[in-house]
Amino acid sequence: MTVRGKKECFGSVLLQKINLPNASSSIFGDLVYDLCVEKRAFKVLLDEYNRLQAFPVYSRPVNTVELSKPFLLLAGISGTGKTRFVREQAKATGSLNDTYRLISVRPDWHEPSDILGYTSRLGGDGDAEYITTDVLQFIAKSWRAIINAGLELEAEGNGLAVMGGKGELEQVLPYWLCLDEMNLAPVEQYFADYLSVLETREWQWEDEQFTYCCDSLLKSETIKQLDDKSKLRDALGFADEQYDDAWDLFCEHGLGLPFNLIVAGTVNMDETTHGFSRKVIDRALSFDFGDFFPNEFDNFFEPTVTHNALSYPIYSQATTDQLPTIDSDGNRSIGFLKSINKVLDDTPFQLAFRALNELLLAVISAYPEDEKQLQAVWDDFLMCKVLPRIEGDHDKLAVIDDSVSSHEKSLLTELTAILKQELVDIWSMEDDQDKLRPDLYRKNIDGSVLNITCRSKAKLAWMQQRLERSGFTSFWP
Repeated sequence: MTVRGKKECFGSVLLQKINLPNASSSIFGDLVYDLCVEKRAFKVLLDEYNRLQAFPVYSRPVNTVELSKPFLLLAGISGTGKTRFVREQAKATGSLNDTYRLISVRPDWHEPSDILGYTSRLGGDGDAEYITTDVLQFIAKSWRAIINAGLELEAEGNGLAVMGGKGELEQVLPYWLCLDEMNLAPVEQYFADYLSVLETREWQWEDEQFTYCCDSLLKSETIKQLDDKSKLRDALGFADEQYDDAWDLFCEHGLGLPFNLIVAGTVNMDETTHGFSRKVIDRALSFDFGDFFPNEFDNFFEPTVTHNALSYPIYSQATTDQLPTIDSDGNRSIGFLKSINKVLDDTPFQLAFRALNELLLAVISAYPEDEKQLQAVWDDFLMCKVLPRIEGDHDKLAVIDDSVSSHEKSLLTELTAILKQELVDIWSMEDDQDKLRPDLYRKNIDGSVLNITCRSKAKLAWMQQRLERSGFTSFWP
């Protein structure tokens, strides 16, 4: 007969209470018994448990697709699932309760204070107090996630920098801010501060170590003029003592744009909404939702395709050491953009350095390994960054440079002729398996590569038909 010790018996009782197997009662009993005897050890363990409950540590799922820009425009007809797509992205890459915020844009928004807040002296004592918004609070929440992951905040020059290792980034989830019906109000007005600060983001890498910095959205001068900064600190969620050092840095240097914040605006183009200037389009990744994430009625009950999980970018300036082997010096992508610009020269749609950098960043993010994958990156770049810029009537879209072509009907048909050569491996809309390209944003439900037809060819044909039919065309559905 086997005699069981008191520790083992103690563990057995607890295991039965919580419906766990009794096989490990000896080891478990030793642990629980010692914790009961050693009250100090138990308190340390309990404190650590409570800390983790208050600030849970997550990690990003594997195989996420890093975006080349953290600002998305999701355009399409009403009811296609644009807002749901953002929710599903937040669920796929984090926690819906923690990493997602839906903001309904109001038609009367006309200045940055509508989303970032403002200083008020309307209190009874006349003291300056900052009135926060849901957007600013969510930005602060994104910052807390960075701090909770153990990344360091330090003053650098006149600004604030985040420093750490690539492995630590895996603990920082993307935070999804969804601006629903974004263009019900003029985006250039109420979103002006964000659009400007977005272009100041700077990532610097040295081996596996990084430094990230950007200009501030909430200026330090604004914080310093407040009579009671603790109210703002409480409103932004930095009241806990673990944020003491970070709050001092924010007061001194301002609250910048956290690198893990992804802003996705849902867009409908009709008579009730505002259009986008090229200032906005240049700073965003524009998706025609129906082209990138089509509603397939036949697969409504049993989907055959799923979306890739998306995450925030970790580069801001392309360098040759980041590029894949197939375009190791970037010359192929540069040549592709030069061929496009040859058609767009001397038009309002001409591309500049920002477009080139973002094309190279897209190549780095996708990291293509063969010819079709590289051309797929170019194809999506056309859809997200080039074609959204093009709009107008016959006169505006006329071919200006006779040396480019003497027979094409418009810039659209001229671009089609150029792209037929540049995207030769994927330039087909027929069900030709040899001409299909991989989808970089979706995959089959079993995880295999989803092959699709060239997106830009179909879009250019649609824009040209619209021009011929109504005398005016644009990218937007």
